[in-house]
Formats: sequence, C-alpha cells, structure tokens
Amino acid sequence: MSASRRLFLDVHASVTGRSWRDRLDLEGQGRAQAMTQLYGHSDLLARVLAGRGVAPEEVVAYLDPTVRALMPDPHVMQDMEPALDRLAHAIEKGETVAVFGDYDVDGACSSALVAGYLEACGVPFIIHIPDRIFEGYGPNTEAIKALAGQGVSLLVTVDCGTTSFEPFAEAAKLGMDVVVLDHHQAPEELPPVAALVNPNRQDDLSGLGTLCATGVAFMALVGLNRRLRRSGFWTKTCPEPDLLSRLDLVALATVADVVPLKGLNRAFVAKGLAVMRGRGRVGLRALFDCAGASGPPSCYHLGFVIGPRINAGGRIGDAALGAKLLMLQDEIEAGRVAAELDRLNRERQAIELVAVEEAQAEALASLGVEEHGAVVVTAQEGWHPGVVGLVASRLKERFKRPAFAIALNGKIGTGSGRSIPGVDLGRAVRAAVEEGILVKGGGHAMAAGITIARDRLGDFRAFLEQRLTLYVDSARADDALMIDAALTAGGARPQMIEMIEQAGPFGSGNPEPTFAFPAHRIIDAGEVGQGHLRLRAKSGDGAMLNAIAFRQAAEPLGRAIMAARGEPMHLAGSLSIDRWGGGERVQLRLLDAAKPGDRRL
Repeated sequence: MSASRRLFLDVHASVTGRSWRDRLDLEGQGRAQAMTQLYGHSDLLARVLAGRGVAPEEVVAYLDPTVRALMPDPHVMQDMEPALDRLAHAIEKGETVAVFGDYDVDGACSSALVAGYLEACGVPFIIHIPDRIFEGYGPNTEAIKALAGQGVSLLVTVDCGTTSFEPFAEAAKLGMDVVVLDHHQAPEELPPVAALVNPNRQDDLSGLGTLCATGVAFMALVGLNRRLRRSGFWTKTCPEPDLLSRLDLVALATVADVVPLKGLNRAFVAKGLAVMRGRGRVGLRALFDCAGASGPPSCYHLGFVIGPRINAGGRIGDAALGAKLLMLQDEIEAGRVAAELDRLNRERQAIELVAVEEAQAEALASLGVEEHGAVVVTAQEGWHPGVVGLVASRLKERFKRPAFAIALNGKIGTGSGRSIPGVDLGRAVRAAVEEGILVKGGGHAMAAGITIARDRLGDFRAFLEQRLTLYVDSARADDALMIDAALTAGGARPQMIEMIEQAGPFGSGNPEPTFAFPAHRIIDAGEVGQGHLRLRAKSGDGAMLNAIAFRQAAEPLGRAIMAARGEPMHLAGSLSIDRWGGGERVQLRLLDAAKPGDRRL
C-alpha cells in the first residue's frame, strides 16, 4: 500500500534501505484540507489527524476521547454474565478470592486492579504471581493446591488461564470455582470453568479483541459495579469505588502491552494519563520519582521508563513486586519497593546486553551475509529466561523480520517471539503446537511465548519459514518510512509539539508523527550511553536541532551520520520536549536519514 503514496523528498532508499513516503494519499490530503477549513486547525495538525484515518466529522470527538462514549456494555463479551454472577456472589458472601496474574506489566496492573476492587468491597483476597523460572506462565496445579489450602473458593485469573486445562481440573477437584479474564488468542476448545471472558475467544463477537487484560478486567468491574449497585450492596461503610480513578492502571497496561491505541484503548490511555498527573497512586508516584522521570506522564514514560521497571521483577527478581507496588499505600514501603525494581532493571539491562550480542552473532551466522530467511530463531544455554522477550525485540529491530530468542536448559527451551506488522506470530505458534512441534505456546499477533524440546529447534525453524515466508516478504517489501510533514529546526518549537499532541496519545496503531527535516547540516555527532548516537544539526536559517538515535551508534544510521559531519542530510524522526533540568527544549528522536539528491543510497 505504501508504494502507492508519493515519495517524500524523493528518497527512494535511505541509509537504512527504506523509501520515504507521504503518509497522506490524495484522499487523505482532501480530508486534511477540509479540517483546516471547517475547524481552523493548523495544516500540520490537520495532516496528522488525517494521516491517522480521522474523518472531518470525527475531529471534535477524536480530540477528546471519552471512556463513556466509546465503551460498550460489558455484556457484549461472551461469558460476562456468568462471570459477574460468580464475582457478585463471592463479594456478597465475603468469600476468600485469589487473583492469579501474569508476571508482566499487564498481569501486574490487572491483578492490582481486581484485587484493589475486592479490597474496596471488604473481601479477603490473595494475589499470586507465578515465578517465571520455577512455575512458568499461567496457573499451575501446585499453586492452586496451595491457594485452596488458604481457604480460596474463587480463583480469578487475569492475563492468563485461557488454555489452563489441567490446573483448572485440579481447582474443580478442590471445590474451587474459576473466572478467567484474559485477552490472549484462544483455541476452539476451552477449559470448563464458571466463566471465561476473553474477547479473543473464537465465539466472541464483541469486536474488543485489541483490549489488554487490564482493559478486559476494567470492563468486568464496570459491569460488577452496576450489578452491586442494583443489589443495594454499597453503603456508607462500604462506599462504591470510583472506577475512573483506577484508569491509571489500565493506561499503563495498555501502553506496556503494545495493543493498538485506537477507539476505547486510546480513551483509556488519555484519561489514565490524566489520572496519573494527579500523582494519587503511591506506588506509581514512587516509581516515577525513583526513575527520575521529568514532566507530565506520557506514553513514553509508561512504555520505556515505568513499564520496564515493573517488568524487571517478573523477569529476574520477585514476580510479585510490581502488583505489590501498585497497591501500596505506605510511602516508605513504596519507596523501598520502587528502589528494588529500579535496581533489578539495571541488572536486567546488563544481562540483556550480553544476550543480545550473542543472539545477533548467532543470527548473522544463520542468515548469512545477504541475510536470507524469513525468520530469526536463536537459542543458547545459559540465557536468562526473563530477558528472552527483550532479546527477541532487539533481533526483530535489527533484522526487520520476526524473531525468537530461546533460553535452553538441558533438553527443554523456553522462549519468546516478536513480530513485524502484517505477520501474525500468535497464530503460527498455535499451529506449531497443534502440529506437535512445540510443547506449548501462545500469544497474539505481535508477540508469543513458547516451550520447545531442544531436538525440535530445527523443525520449528523450518515450520516458520514454510508458514511465514510469503507474509514476511510482503511486509518487508512494504517497509517504508511514512512521513507526516516537513519541518525546519526553527519551526520545531515546544508550542508546536503541544499542539500536535492533541492528536495523541500516540503508540501502537496510532503512530507518533514522523517529520522530515530537509538538508540540515550535521554540526556534531558522537556516541553516548550504551550505543546511542547524539547529534546537532543546523537548518539553512541557522536554527539548531538536537537529536538522539537510540542504540544506533554502531548501526548503518549511526555510521552514516558520523561520516556526514559537516554535510547536509535529510533527517526524519519524532519530536518531544526534553524537560531535563527544569528547562524546555525540543529533541528529535532520529529514525532515519538520507543524503540529499542521492537516489542510489
């Protein structure tokens, strides 16, 4: 599709091998023009809105997305009615409820959301987050036996449970009911439980399959709140919880789980960020402060500052730390837990760095000089299972194709995969399970987790190559950098960025605007931090632009910029306001570059 859009600045092949194309086709340009005429918006904002598929008549609602307007009745999801029946009964009878979550950000947030609601209802609860290494993903029979021994009569699983047949059979033997609140892709056959709410069930027609698990849980609590209100449960001693004040958790999970920021998800994040600005959640406040995050909370903070620190507990430390932090009310304890997560995150970064170098070397050897092959599959003994997802992400970024990183431990390996747009990895993994190639596996289009026998690695590679080659070839052929507009350094001002942010929050499915800076002279460039590239560029009128390219110093982009010092280059990237040290300055996150007039690059 991108090949049908006109080239931007006549860039056929940039230093990273991509063409640059105008995000707007002729129809989009017409929509942008209509917006400026109807509402008086700047041409720049109109182009950004039109480039994200917004119609002129949708502009007012799009610029102020509300949960109330965009959220359907929770009952549109399959099994919601029996789920609410069982949850309401447990609350009204004061049963002990166990909340069983995943060890990532979505699992921590959905666990804290549901457990926090139970706490507000005065219901005894237990949170269990499994240890990644000793328990693995999802419910397990040993944990269920232990919970039953603590008097649990209702098990609520969040961000897991859709395929947990054996553990739920054990729960039934022990007289424990199960309600599942999940979002992972589901097989046709489902475990027999009291209720399994998952918009990605094959028989679910709600159209809400892009929700993260915390979004699913929030919708369930909306329905539950209404059910308890009608039954007269709320009293002066047990007042009705304010669910909107808990949207900070939904926003964090939505961004960290990289689900599309469209429709309801975008409203969740917009309103959740507004809740975060109030700094009311003690644990989040402590983590923001510990991380040194400056300025108002943004999607960048959630995805790259807060999310990784919450994940660090589940990756290499105590998996329960994230959920615990999100529920804490004591500031001293919250500060202690936040500091521990920050320390674990630094340790995780060091472990990841070594594994990425080893994985890239293995991938290069496998793909060859010309990098043939549709998929990267790397596996090594000694990798920490908690970082394989991050390693897979780095491989995907480096080689522009789906990638798996697998930590081997004797005859068995556990791994994670990350995909590129247009290639459904979760579906491929489910097919590999059905073929008997994988011990187990699941996920969604862009990410998957697997367990595999060491002697089936070759079969898995061959299976993925055969199944995904056509999709990968098509996706890679369509890999163009989409440009929203051209700017100069002098025009990139904080006020302009604040205006553009009205079209946010930006993320997956609602891409951050990408701007081109034509023929800006590279004044200075050098490596900073762990392989990052920092540079300064000057426009023709003498205005300066500061830029950074993360992890690109040794890559083609970084090498090209270093070689072009003193020369003009077309630059492309996204803009942000750097508020470090109390001041405000614009910074470009450099994504690509091209030599002016050189069509051979």
